[in-house]
Amino acid sequence: MAEITLEQIQSIIKEKSVELLHLQFVDIEGILKNITITSAQLDDAVEGKIMMDGSSIKGFSPINKSDSYLAPDLNTFVVLPWTETEGYSEARFLCSVTNPDGTLFEGDTRNVLKKTVARAAEHGYSISVGPELEFFLFKTDENGYPTTELGDLGGYFEPSPKDLGEKVRVEIFKALKAMGFTIEALHHEVAEGQHEINFKYADALTAADLSTTYKWVVKTIAAQYGLHATFMPKPVFGINGSGMHVNMSFFKDGQNVFFDESDELQLSSTAYSFIAGLLENVKSFVAVTNPLVNSYKRLVPGYEAPCYLAWSASNRSALIRIPAKKGMATRVELRCPDPSANPYLTFAVIASAGLDGVEKGLKAPAPVNEDIFHMSEERREELGIDSLPGGLEAAIAELENGEIGLKTLGEHVFNEYIAAKKAEWDSYRTAVHAWEINNYQFKF
Repeated sequence: MAEITLEQIQSIIKEKSVELLHLQFVDIEGILKNITITSAQLDDAVEGKIMMDGSSIKGFSPINKSDSYLAPDLNTFVVLPWTETEGYSEARFLCSVTNPDGTLFEGDTRNVLKKTVARAAEHGYSISVGPELEFFLFKTDENGYPTTELGDLGGYFEPSPKDLGEKVRVEIFKALKAMGFTIEALHHEVAEGQHEINFKYADALTAADLSTTYKWVVKTIAAQYGLHATFMPKPVFGINGSGMHVNMSFFKDGQNVFFDESDELQLSSTAYSFIAGLLENVKSFVAVTNPLVNSYKRLVPGYEAPCYLAWSASNRSALIRIPAKKGMATRVELRCPDPSANPYLTFAVIASAGLDGVEKGLKAPAPVNEDIFHMSEERREELGIDSLPGGLEAAIAELENGEIGLKTLGEHVFNEYIAAKKAEWDSYRTAVHAWEINNYQFKF
C-alpha cells in the first residue's frame, strides 16, 4: 500500500467523517483481532499508547507479563467502504505489537516476518510475494451460521449470471479496490462454490497485510449476502480444496535476481539455490504453511494439490512450479500452502528456507516434467521423489525436529505454535467422528 503521512490521515478522517478507528493485529494463528477507539484518540494510537491484555490472545503473553501495546502502521490506514454513510465512516490500521519499553514483541507474527525481511536485506535482497487465496461460499441459516449447502453449482471460469457467488465476487472486488488493492482477476474456481480473487504482488510485509485484509473483507461482504466465506482448506469431500499458492522472488537494486536470460529456463543460480532450499526444508515448515488437521485432507493426489517434493517449469503436479512469465516477473511458485495459514509466518518460513538454500549454495535437483500424480511408486522412488507429511501430527514432529522453524519463528512463537498444534491434534485424535459412528456402531 502507498506511503501515507499522519497529516494525510488526519485530512482523510476529517473529509470522510471518520468517527471510529479499528486497531487490528493477528494472533499466532493469523486470526484477526481488533480494538476500536474514537478518532479523537488518533494521536495516542500513533504514539503507541493504546494498551491491550496480551494474556487473552492465543500465543501471546503469560498473565504475569500481559501488558502489550499496539503500534499502528500508518501505511495500512484505510477507510472501510461498507461503513461509509452521509456524515459517518470508520477506518482501520494494522498494527505491530510492542512491549511496554517500545521494543517489538517477539510473539507478534507480524514482527516475525519483519525479522526475515531484515535477514534478506542483509544480502541486499527485498522479497516480493504474490499469494493466491481461494475460498468457498456456503449458505447460512436463519441465525447467520454456516450450513453445508454450497452457495452455487458453478464450475471453473464459468460465467453464471444468476449465480449469487458471482454477485458477491463483484462486491468484494469493489470493496477491495476502494481499499487500495490492485485486483488482477476474479473468477469461479474448479469446485462448486469455490472462488478466487487475485491481487497484485507486493513486498513480503505488505503482501501479508493484504492477505489478512483480503480474508477479512471476503468474509465481511459475503455475510452481507447471507453467505459464509471460508478459507478452510478442504470443506467438502470429493471436490478440490482451497490453496494459497505463494509466488516469491528476490530483488536487488530494482532487478529480479531470479532471472537469467542465458539459462535454458531463464533462471539464475540464485533461483536454483532458492528452489533447493525450499525442497530441503519444506517438510520442516509445512506445519506452518498447512496448519490444520483439515489441511492434509487437501494434500492428496487427484485434486490438483501437490504432495510430492519435486519442481518443474510447468508441471502443476509438482510442489514447486516456475510460471511462464520471465524477466521482472520471474518467480518461484510454492503450491502446497493453504489459506488457513497465518500469512506472516507462511511468507517468513518460505523466504527463510529459500535464503538457506542461497546462503549454502544448494543445488536444485533435476526438474520433473512427468505427471507425478499418476506415476507409480516405483517410478517416484527411482526419481527420488519424497512426499510431504501425511497428517498434522507428522508435520508437527518435522517442525519440532527441524532447524528452519526455530531459526525463523524465534523461541517464543516456535514453542507457542508447537504447543497449540499438539493440543489441536490431541483434540482431534481423541474425538469420536461421524465416520466412526457410521462405519463401526452397527457393525460391532
